[in-house]
Amino acid sequence: MERVIYLDHAATSWPKPPTVGEAMMQALDIAGANPGRGSHRMAVQASRVLFSTRKTLSTLFGVNNANDISLGSNTTEALNIAIQGWLREGDHVIATMAEHNSVRRPLEYMRRSRNVTVDYVKVDAMGTVDLLQLEKMFRPNTRLVVCTHSSNLLGSILPVGEISQMCRKRQIPLLVDAAQSAGVMPVDVKQLGIDMLAFPGHKGLLGPQGTGGLYIAPELDVQPLLHGGTGSQSEAIEQPNVRPDRYEAGTPNTVGMAGLAAGVKHVMELTPERIYQHEWELTQFMMEGLASVPGIRMLGPEVGHPRTGLLSFTVEGHDSAQLAFKLDRQYNIAVRSGFHCTPLAHESAGTTRSGAVRVSVGYNTVQSDVNTLIEAVHEITRFK
Repeated sequence: MERVIYLDHAATSWPKPPTVGEAMMQALDIAGANPGRGSHRMAVQASRVLFSTRKTLSTLFGVNNANDISLGSNTTEALNIAIQGWLREGDHVIATMAEHNSVRRPLEYMRRSRNVTVDYVKVDAMGTVDLLQLEKMFRPNTRLVVCTHSSNLLGSILPVGEISQMCRKRQIPLLVDAAQSAGVMPVDVKQLGIDMLAFPGHKGLLGPQGTGGLYIAPELDVQPLLHGGTGSQSEAIEQPNVRPDRYEAGTPNTVGMAGLAAGVKHVMELTPERIYQHEWELTQFMMEGLASVPGIRMLGPEVGHPRTGLLSFTVEGHDSAQLAFKLDRQYNIAVRSGFHCTPLAHESAGTTRSGAVRVSVGYNTVQSDVNTLIEAVHEITRFK
């Protein structure tokens, strides 16, 4: 198979560090039993895998008690636990126009099913959130603010710390979607004032697909989304109150979590700070190289400004889907086109009809890969 230049890390990082697959195989061999469901050695070993993963994540995110991190399948599941488990009938929620559908759709479901009112703060084409508008949106019944840490379309980094201060003044919890920030930039729940943090395992944390989790501050009483077997308090009719069991019904993905722990350890060795700098420099190089493409429009922060390692763009006279298709079939470059599950961000960017091509680098992307992408876009767009 010809080498693929993989530039779709914002969807899923690839390839994974070798230690990820090795850890998964080891867990399958020696910890393939159900954790927490037995006292035999394999069951105990499986429980240790999950505990180790939780501890590693708590170190990365600055969490005091590892049991406040519940492990699950992805960010979407984590966001649904947080949103559906916290909001009540008639509550008010503030979110932003940069949100992914894994925030917007649960919120709209709550609007329909629990009469929850939702307001979306404006985000401009650069991805800058209107903090003055946000300040005016708070109501007496506002019970939650939801904010993505970084837009998966625009690459902009939202001011989570400032938003948290607004929430703190009113004693309102802040839920942060870290799908595009976990592992690729520093995320400390105490320093940023985050009450709930939803994160994926398969993106910047370099773990396998089907892994992720949710941090919930110890003082928050969030209702579980799933009810069922946990291996603890089996005699009780209700879901256990003890964490993390309360949010982890059913047999977990122990093998996947072993891989996630290995991925997070690799991130911690490289450090999120160095990963961010590497991806930022590559993105700046990409923006400078694409700037001379006739009719190109690059979305999000301009050159020199902070952003995560992705760049979305359109080219006048060229269909975004066709452009991405040609990059794949003619140049073996994997990118993503379309609407990226974030219609409100496309509305902010003015690309609701065209969609956009999104190129996203990773910890293992090299400059020559980006240079090949730049040359390919120039060649494709030279002819209509």
